[in-house]
Amino acid sequence: MEDYVIEMLHITKEFPGIIANDDITLQLKRGEIHALLGENGAGKSTLMSVLFGHYTPEKGVIKKDGKEVKISNPNDATALGIGMVHQHFMLVDIFSVLDNIILGSEPNKFGFLTKAAARKKVLDLSNKYNLKVDPDALIEDITVGMQQRVEILKMLYRENEILIFDEPTAVLTPQEIDELMKIMKELAAEGKSILFITHKLNEIMAVADRCSILRKGKYIGTVDVKNTTKEELSSMMVGRNVKFAVDKAPAQPKEEILKVENVCVKSKLHNNDSVHNVSFNVRAGEIVCIAGIDGNGQTEFVGALTGLDDIESGKISLCGEDITKKSIRYKSTHGMSHIPEDRHKHGLVLDYTLEENMILQRYFEPQFSKNGILKKGEMRKYSDKLAAAFDVRSGQGATTIVRAMSGGNQQKAIAAREMDRDHKLLIAVQPTRGLDVGAIENIHEAIVKERDAGNAILLVSLELDEVMNLSDRILVMYEGEIVGEVDPKTTTLQELGLYMSGAKRDTRKEA
Repeated sequence: MEDYVIEMLHITKEFPGIIANDDITLQLKRGEIHALLGENGAGKSTLMSVLFGHYTPEKGVIKKDGKEVKISNPNDATALGIGMVHQHFMLVDIFSVLDNIILGSEPNKFGFLTKAAARKKVLDLSNKYNLKVDPDALIEDITVGMQQRVEILKMLYRENEILIFDEPTAVLTPQEIDELMKIMKELAAEGKSILFITHKLNEIMAVADRCSILRKGKYIGTVDVKNTTKEELSSMMVGRNVKFAVDKAPAQPKEEILKVENVCVKSKLHNNDSVHNVSFNVRAGEIVCIAGIDGNGQTEFVGALTGLDDIESGKISLCGEDITKKSIRYKSTHGMSHIPEDRHKHGLVLDYTLEENMILQRYFEPQFSKNGILKKGEMRKYSDKLAAAFDVRSGQGATTIVRAMSGGNQQKAIAAREMDRDHKLLIAVQPTRGLDVGAIENIHEAIVKERDAGNAILLVSLELDEVMNLSDRILVMYEGEIVGEVDPKTTTLQELGLYMSGAKRDTRKEA
């Protein structure tokens, strides 16, 4: 008899228009890291939300230590020792780290809050797992990677034995991912049982003991990771063989589309520039990538380029026209498309429908409105066309509220909208963040097709495989400056790493 700490048997969960989980069985052994793999919208997060009490299944039972249990809400789950780090963190921005950790489990004496013991416990846990959090920092002032550590500490503070990580690496840098993998292994070695939702195959191969695969809401199978390969896992996940390399002919660059001259952007956190004296160009028919460790000015630079943030000095030209001080609307209607880094903050209106989000920058065009009245039929037709082209899955099609869609399908919707608009320059920031291998392959093919159609692509990515596979030229940004330009065909990951860490710098003058 196997020692299963959690068993989810024949779980079925339905939403309007979709069966998210269709008769799924998942069994977690004590002390193991069990990966849950599947495409965007395969039902992974829904299944874990059933285990954590966010949803009640229509059918099926859950057992803990062999006994059937009823989990009606997250308090029931917490009482059973189940904790969850959600894909989109459940933190209060204006609260401190400590207040977020103890929220819902506040220590008190005679009805008065007693934080001293809680603070000591949090610091002890932080030191033990090398999490390095500042309990007094406000959530809104710390990085995304640090916010995730706060979520992990919330679970550890409550002494949870079963830890659910829902897409924990989707918003992390490569360095933060390595740290998280170490922490997960330490937790499993101590006897904690981990369910790890992901679609990143390298991470599964690195840390998981077993892996269960879902496809379109159905259970496909469970495999021992040591006895399988990335290719087998990807085939089980998407139902076909996936190419991990990008097929593309050599670039044929033509006229200059984007010209950036001596751009500086003031930092919001200190007196120095977050972007200093950046100059480069991007031509029609090429993919230029800005690579670098997160937090080295990429976000601020893209903000200045697109109009989301102010530029302190310098000049930005698009197709020969100075657009430095132009509005976001002007840039959008004069040849610039933008897949933003933060899909919730800058990419979507979460409480609008899919069809409304698909025309966010185009609602005023004659195709979609007349005399200020939206043409609902045209919106629906256009949304359905893009959803089909980019495999955007949603329970109720064009009328689905975007908030209800999976993160990966939200990302595909933005990519579809931005690539379909009339443009000469596509700024793609982390375009495949949160996507499964099949969707990544499709987005990469679409970007190469854009390039070959004569558009200029500025790619900003933290994924080194993506940087090396997709780029025609790589610019490395370190501490707000371009410190090197390398050719992906002749450089190595080691050389790229030296530039990214500031250990190497190109002393040649910018062309």
